[in-house]
Amino acid sequence: MYTIVKKEELSPGVKLFVVKAELIARKCQPGQFVILRIDENGERIPLTIADFDRDAGTITLIFQEVGNTTRQLGTLNEGDALLDLAGPLGKATHIEKFGTVVCVGGGIGVAPVYPIARAYKQAGNKVVSIIGARNADLLIMEKEMAAVSDILHITTDDGSKGRKGFVIHPLQEMIDAGEKIDLVMAIGPVIMMRSVADVTRPHGIPTLVSLNPIMVDGTGMCGGCRVNIGGKNKFACVDGPEFDAHQVDFNGLMVRQRMYQDYEKMARCSEGGNCQCNK
Repeated sequence: MYTIVKKEELSPGVKLFVVKAELIARKCQPGQFVILRIDENGERIPLTIADFDRDAGTITLIFQEVGNTTRQLGTLNEGDALLDLAGPLGKATHIEKFGTVVCVGGGIGVAPVYPIARAYKQAGNKVVSIIGARNADLLIMEKEMAAVSDILHITTDDGSKGRKGFVIHPLQEMIDAGEKIDLVMAIGPVIMMRSVADVTRPHGIPTLVSLNPIMVDGTGMCGGCRVNIGGKNKFACVDGPEFDAHQVDFNGLMVRQRMYQDYEKMARCSEGGNCQCNK
């Protein structure tokens, strides 16, 4: 059993859990994830490790209440426990001194990009971070990202915080100004990561994205998380989750991400929510 020692609401529908998991905290690295199960009847869901404290033996998980399981997860409180927590899984981010690294986080993607930006900074890189959300209320981890960045840009779709626009706009301006960028790391909604790749591709700027497709076991056995990378099938759980953004088939990924939307709607109906089955 893995006890929740801290719970915090970062923004509407976005929760932070600090969970006691000593063995995982001892081994995990930036970029890796866990797969959790709430109880014996629960499904297995992947969540990226947003932070870790090796001395305290804890890991930090940040999630958005979107589907049936994440909504159930959000009802847990401090002192409650998760039944299963498997990890660390996936390949850790390759960290070295590249030069100038731009870390882009959109929405809930700011959470997994945070430990990566921190590691790049600790390795001696100049870290320029760009974080964005639909509005100021949905923006998360601003102070944490500022602490590990040389420069922090904030964007919101409606202009309620930072500049009005999308995360690709400050990135495009850096490129247009001729600033040397040695690496871009982007994590967030698939359409956002695709947009980042479209901006950097013409200039040959190395760009990585962290993919979170539908996943079941996290060990490469089920094949549910397969993604098309450069015309070849890869498993996000064991070959990733980070891939060359310029090789990712984002269109195919978005189709796969929508495969179970109808089931999620039915699950919401069954738990007493507003019926959306015919919408």
